[in-house]
Amino acid sequence: MSESALPAGWPAMSIPQAHALLTQPGSPLEVEERDIGGIPTKVWKNAPPTLRAIVEASRAHGDRIYLVYEDERVSYEAFYRAVANLARAMAADGVGKGDRVAVIMRNLPEWVVAFYAAASLGAVVTPLNAWWTGPELEYGLTDSGTKVAVVDAERYERLAEHMANCPELTRVYVSRQTAEEIAHPGVTKLEDVIGAPNDWGALPDVGLPPVEIAPDDDATIFYTSGTTGKPKGALATQRAVNTAVMTGAAAAARNFLRRGEAPPQPDPNGPQRSSLLSVPFFHVTGCMAVLNPSTFGGAKLVMMHKWDPIRAFELIEREKIQSAGGVPTIAWQLIEHPARKNYDLSSLESVAYGGAPSAPELVRRLRETFPNSQPGQGWGMTETCATVTSNGAEDYVNRPDSCGPAAPVAALEIRDPEDGKTVLPAGVVGELWSFGPMNCKGYWNKPEATAQTYVDGWVRTGDLARLDEEGFCFIIDRAKDMLIRGGENIYCVEVENVLYDHPAVMDAAVVGKPHRTLGEEPAAVVTLKPGAEATEAELRAHVAERLAAFKVPVEILIRHETLPRNPNGKILKSELKKLFVEEQAAPA
Repeated sequence: MSESALPAGWPAMSIPQAHALLTQPGSPLEVEERDIGGIPTKVWKNAPPTLRAIVEASRAHGDRIYLVYEDERVSYEAFYRAVANLARAMAADGVGKGDRVAVIMRNLPEWVVAFYAAASLGAVVTPLNAWWTGPELEYGLTDSGTKVAVVDAERYERLAEHMANCPELTRVYVSRQTAEEIAHPGVTKLEDVIGAPNDWGALPDVGLPPVEIAPDDDATIFYTSGTTGKPKGALATQRAVNTAVMTGAAAAARNFLRRGEAPPQPDPNGPQRSSLLSVPFFHVTGCMAVLNPSTFGGAKLVMMHKWDPIRAFELIEREKIQSAGGVPTIAWQLIEHPARKNYDLSSLESVAYGGAPSAPELVRRLRETFPNSQPGQGWGMTETCATVTSNGAEDYVNRPDSCGPAAPVAALEIRDPEDGKTVLPAGVVGELWSFGPMNCKGYWNKPEATAQTYVDGWVRTGDLARLDEEGFCFIIDRAKDMLIRGGENIYCVEVENVLYDHPAVMDAAVVGKPHRTLGEEPAAVVTLKPGAEATEAELRAHVAERLAAFKVPVEILIRHETLPRNPNGKILKSELKKLFVEEQAAPA
């Protein structure tokens, strides 16, 4: 990225200077030290202490529209009443502090109400992946010991035959069920309790049931994506879950300070923020990095039935959306789709993403396409309750291949992957370790896995990364995805970024293809942009011009459909590897 893309005099201050200003005593983003599990830890002093506190604070936004889905529009007051009424029904079911309540549905207004209703009781909310099959849902319910589940009709169909195998499950609420009656005992239509979303404003004002919840009480179990083995439930506290509320605000404010400007002060009577949600609530990005901060700040969340670029354009124009994104593929589609020019997208101020590596070229294209918006990305994981690092505005332009520095309450180290202890100097690639109040307590009922990942307050991420002299983090690859070709290390993301630089490539993934003598060789799968053309030979030549010969993919498969991803937005390389293994096993 050329220096001319940066304003004169930038940066006005260093990252440590900006963080010191943001977190000084008396600031809304003040930092203090607390003991967490016997370990002194920096925390946000003014973060909402619990998820219940977010619900209570949200009521102040009154008649502002909060949730939009198709032709349904829910105000903050209507949301609060629905939460309170459902929480009282759950309390009557015997749900109390520490009980697990599962939420299993696509992004719907009911998801949000179910999540906060259970949280308001001090229950451990356990969102399960709406893409899971019946047996996978059974595993999540039994592994977590869920007592009450709130599901949509499609998930209920998958789950019904498995309920007998979930002995601790005593009540299921089903939303949007069209059948007149549900014969299964213990199953109730959610609408019989709170009605349909457009009617929530007419619910009685019953208030939340009384319960005392502390910041270090358990709050959520989010299951890891399970790309290898059975998914593990990451158990997080109230404090950990709500850390992202302030982390996002701090990252946005830091951009102003680095520019030499004073961050705008929050104005409860100012224009309402609005976001287009294209990532699932059942992932920490959707829940902790988007839902909780939006609810606390009085923003409007616009949900899509499923991702579709044309529908996204329509909603951005209609709802005057300011923030969009999710994963890099979505950002690319917003840029590349030929219908974009038919819509007024001038309200967009931010296109941000995470969950998957992004090509540096994406930053330049976003700034060209949406000149009024600031690109941004960050890094985090289920085990860190979403955001740990953030990179936005000029910092992202200056370092388009970095996910940014750690939040003021967090710390990063690069350690020797072999011993897990030796801290490596700036610029050296090693395993990324992350520390801070956002870290989960461990994995639910899995002490051995917990001991391997959570060490003295740190999370061993499994990511290969490096830090530069200013603390900016550069994710190189997942440790388990690094290729070793005849003793030479190949970082997949390096090859993928070169493929992304080709004008025809929309999506790219590099995996290991087994080789009898070298162990493995790099192979790639790419998706081309709509209307674009490229041959395998052309793409291999493109890489060969830019990287050492041993890094050039020996084979490139060109597909017309998008590459398979898990709900986090990460490409399922395990699925792509099968393409090359199966091909090699086929008879000549």
